[in-house]
Amino acid sequence: MGKQKTKKFAAMKRMISLKDQRLKEKDRAKTKEKKKKDPSALKEREVPKYPSCMFFQYNTQLGPPYHILVDTNFINFSIKAKLDIVQSMMDCLYAKCIPYITDCVMAEIEKLGMKYRVALRIAKDPRFERLPCTHKGTYADDCLVQRVTQHKCYILATVDRDLKRRVRKIPGVPIMYISNHRYNIERMPDDYGAPRF
Repeated sequence: MGKQKTKKFAAMKRMISLKDQRLKEKDRAKTKEKKKKDPSALKEREVPKYPSCMFFQYNTQLGPPYHILVDTNFINFSIKAKLDIVQSMMDCLYAKCIPYITDCVMAEIEKLGMKYRVALRIAKDPRFERLPCTHKGTYADDCLVQRVTQHKCYILATVDRDLKRRVRKIPGVPIMYISNHRYNIERMPDDYGAPRF
């Protein structure tokens, strides 16, 4: 008994190579001429640009008064912990703090509805500065990451784990968060602000 021939599963069809004589001239692949590399030519490399305010991991643009970008959940968790946002920021950093709210964060709070009307009232506080957004959509996380990357003068206040993870990859941006009913800060240069606990 001979071996029975079985069709191979998902077998490729045989294709004519692009250099085959049966193809017309216009359909044929053109042979590429290899250029010889000139050893004396200068090599150009793209070096990533770093902001001038950075001294290794040390951000020289940070300093009082601190500009703090506030996220939606930071306001909600501050209300839960019964913390006054501006006062607690000053207690954490021992200096004047100016909280900033972007249009995206404001839109996010407004979308949450009546349950979060206290957060909306706090966000409309005159002590909070408003930052206009020019981009499309109202996804606050992308907006905050983009701002923090462009301008290194901000501290980001958030409780969101994913956002923290994203911001940790950007050098020179401190993160403010809530723990043990008080504000804490990470990645802040040691000669600024309150001691870490």
